[in-house]
This record gives sequence, structure tokens and C-alpha cells, in this order.
Amino acid sequence: MPMIITDPRQPDNPIIFCNKAFNDLTGFSNDELIGKNCRILQGPQTSPETISRIRNAISSEENISVDILNYRKDGSEFWNALFVSPVRDENGEVIYFFASQLDFTNIKSREAELAQARHLAEEEVAIRTRDLQQALQAKTVLVHEVDHRVKNNLLTIASIVKLQSRMTNDVTAKKTLMSVLNRVEALSTVQRKLFTADDVGRFNVSDFARELVHDLVSSLRRDDIVITTDLSPVWVPASKASSLALVVNELVGDAIRRGLSDGGGEIHLEIRRLNGHFLIRVCDTVTPVPPNEEDDAFAKVLLETSARQLGAKIDRQADGHRTDVHVTLMVDEPQE
Repeated sequence: MPMIITDPRQPDNPIIFCNKAFNDLTGFSNDELIGKNCRILQGPQTSPETISRIRNAISSEENISVDILNYRKDGSEFWNALFVSPVRDENGEVIYFFASQLDFTNIKSREAELAQARHLAEEEVAIRTRDLQQALQAKTVLVHEVDHRVKNNLLTIASIVKLQSRMTNDVTAKKTLMSVLNRVEALSTVQRKLFTADDVGRFNVSDFARELVHDLVSSLRRDDIVITTDLSPVWVPASKASSLALVVNELVGDAIRRGLSDGGGEIHLEIRRLNGHFLIRVCDTVTPVPPNEEDDAFAKVLLETSARQLGAKIDRQADGHRTDVHVTLMVDEPQE
């Protein structure tokens, strides 16, 4: 992941650090970049409005994410998904600006795009964490900074998938991309919850699940869907957050695929503590429709894989139009 650090305490906010990925992306060497302002990447077709937005965000010491047309040393253009955020010291003073880039110019196919997105999601957290710690020598504040980077990465992935979905005329491909987008947005919601929490080491499953089920159902824009919930606060280690997010997302998504999105119905979400473990229950009553076999098979594999990572047990009971799924997960009290 290309990245740079600038120093606003010096005249013209110059670059003071850039990694090799940034050199490879732009064609400039460290000697050509260090001490220069980032406008070195601007060119004839770079949007003045976008430049103004970036300048205003830096002047206001605020985060910003934009897509901007930049230029390499050889004059070639590339579209840059740019994220800039201030880094503050213990007194709240901005001591650096951190910027990461993503070149999305040459994404040529849906398969390559999704593979790249998955690859970035897996590797970027480790890369950002290591580079931030080495470059800035920060302490506790970097935990929130890293979480912020991940959230931005997921937003970038979601934007890429949305772009590809809008550009394709293949109905099957569009449906597949929207399915991927749905799962990426579930993970993005988890990351936002972790980032805004006072304790980033713990995750409230009920708080996330409440927001997720309402978002998923609201997106259907149907008045004939009734949602009921029975949610008690259940805290688990943040390391389990992503897998739990996918479990809840797939359970609700299963009801949507089986008829909730076509004929409406009722869906009930329950999360509560039991003795030594907690229960996630999704119960729905819908008029069944034949689901897409490929989508259904993939969703089941994803649910079972996430449950296996958590050491959770799935119990599904179906009776006519009613389906009741219980997922039980052991949680040690010291972890809570």
C-alpha cells in the first residue's frame, strides 16, 4: 500500500517519509520526493475542486478521502483513491499528516478486482501497523489510527465493487458483486463500531446486530416486513468481531433469499447470554421462493466457515414457512 507522511510544522507541509510502494506507483525516488509538497503529483487534468477540498481538509486538520487524477514522473496518468488524516500527539496537536493511496486505474476484470480487494484487506492491516509504528513511534493512539485505516480500506473495497457493479451489464455478475458488497459493508459496520468504541479490545454483538438487521431490511424498501428483536448486551473479544458479523449477516441474508425480499414476512433476531455461552437466534416466517442454488451454497459455506472459526454450533429447524436457526458460542467470563 503506497503511503507518505508529511510535516505540517515545516513550510509548505513537505513529504518527510514515503515507502517503496509509493516510489513504484509514482516513479519518483526518495531524493525527488522528500522535502517536496504532494502537489508534485498534480497535472493538467487534475481537478481544481478536488485539490481545494484536500487543502481545506488539511487546513481544518480533518480526515478526507477523495478520488483524484494524479501524474507519475513520466507524465502518465493514474486514478488515485487517496486517504489523508492528521496524526496528533498526546496534547492533541497535529504533528503529521498520514496519506495512503490506491491505484484503481488498471482493474480490468471482476475476478481481478475481487481478488485484489481480498488481498488488500488481508495484508494492509499488518503493513499499516508496522509502518505507522516504525515511522511515528506512536503509542496507544495508534490503535485507533490503525482501526481507522482498516475502515477506510473497507470503504475503498466497497467503492470498487460498487463501481464495477454499475459498469457491468451482466445481470448475474451484478448480482454477485452486490452480494460481495453486502458482506463487505457488514465488515465495515463492525470496524466502525470498534473504531468508535472506548475499548477497542471488546465488541458488543447485540449493538452491531441491531444495526445490521435494520440496514439489511431497510434496503429492501418493503412495508410488509416485520422486525422484532430481543437483544441483551454481549461483549466478546474484538478478534471475533469479523466472524460474528458474517454469521449474523448470513443468517439474515438467508431469510431474505428464501422469500423475505419477495413476499415480505416476519423476522426475529435474538441475542442473549446463557450459562457459559451466548445464543444468536434468527427466526423467520416467509412464503418460500426457490433460492439461487449457487448463492445458497456459497452462503452456507461462508456461514459454516465463520462458525467453525468461532467454535460455534449451528442448529437449524424448518417447519413449513417457518425457519428457526440457533448459533451457540462459548464465551469465557474473563474475556467478557
